[in-house]
Amino acid sequence: MVLDFRNANTLCTSIFVHTLARVGLKLAVLCPGSRCTPLTVAFAAHPEIEALSILDERSAAFFALGHAKQTGRPVVLVCTSGTAGANFYPAIIEAHYAHVPLLVLTGDRPPELRHCHAGQTIDQLKLYGNYPNWQAELAPPIASLDAASYWRQMALQAWRSCYQPHAGVVHLNLPFRDPLAPIAQPEVTDLEFQIDPETFFTHCQPHIPHPTSQPVQLPPIPTHRGIIIAGLAQPSEPEAYCQGVAQLATQLNYPVLAAGLSPVRNWTGLNPYLITQYEGILRDRTHAKTLAPQLVIQLGELPTSKVLKQWLVQIQPQRWIIAPYPENFDPIHGPSQHFMSSIEQGLTPLTKGGRGDDKEQYWQQWQTLEHTCRQTLNATIAPISSLFE
Repeated sequence: MVLDFRNANTLCTSIFVHTLARVGLKLAVLCPGSRCTPLTVAFAAHPEIEALSILDERSAAFFALGHAKQTGRPVVLVCTSGTAGANFYPAIIEAHYAHVPLLVLTGDRPPELRHCHAGQTIDQLKLYGNYPNWQAELAPPIASLDAASYWRQMALQAWRSCYQPHAGVVHLNLPFRDPLAPIAQPEVTDLEFQIDPETFFTHCQPHIPHPTSQPVQLPPIPTHRGIIIAGLAQPSEPEAYCQGVAQLATQLNYPVLAAGLSPVRNWTGLNPYLITQYEGILRDRTHAKTLAPQLVIQLGELPTSKVLKQWLVQIQPQRWIIAPYPENFDPIHGPSQHFMSSIEQGLTPLTKGGRGDDKEQYWQQWQTLEHTCRQTLNATIAPISSLFE
């Protein structure tokens, strides 16, 4: 890519964008406006980045969120100054809690045009509170080699921060002075002889982190009477996730109670221990009592099911929470231990021997009730010809 030396804005933004392209950016969602013109032009001009224009900021933010969820790769969101960035807020909160990588770039007026009623100007610093992994305001572009290097390094830091300490949001506020359009200014052309793209970007290498943790060694399994609860999950490799769940369930002979939005439900062929009708089963007090486990292995956050949560509160089983993030995943505040890992990285439960009678009998109870609930549900729905929720 030939850098754009027409003015300080085009130079710094083209360096910023090319750096992101080199480390792995594939999609930028643009909400065009006056103050973000340098960014819009730079992203639109880059041949290796798809620049998608969406005028409505809220829609753009949720589109970017969905794409980043699907790919596990950061998506850039660009908007102009003023209240435009505030429309990103709901999607940013969602990205924070779902650990989805987003790089939000808000164009802004330079410091001398703030707090003086210059128009379309609000305080954009820390616009998204504590939700971003990292947030900063960059210095306005100037025509210098130091500024060019600074914008390159800030792009690298922003990309890394989309993944560290965990996947999440990064917000950079970018102030631009006129000219916002790609109008030539003679003082920038001298830099063409100081910046060699071949060497200037040498250290900007593709960076898509993959799990490096070793498999977690779980404590000795204290009981054959246990269940696995697979909550909401959006893994970048859903099949690998489901294979990990199936492997653990097979090794322990534990039923897997999977939330409606768990990918385990989409890979049913991998897991013969799948239980989907747990709400119907647990509404029966007799079943709820006889099926009480001594150990629960919870993968990620609990499902939203009130029936399931109330059951766990009542029986208070020992609970092992497997999640790769340091947050508290125990909304019922029970006797739980948190193991920072993911099912894809592998779990090594300390258990030996084949399937004992107690273990097999407990699983068969769940299996029989699952089959009964499914038959009842199908028989109830089959005669209904009208549309319903």
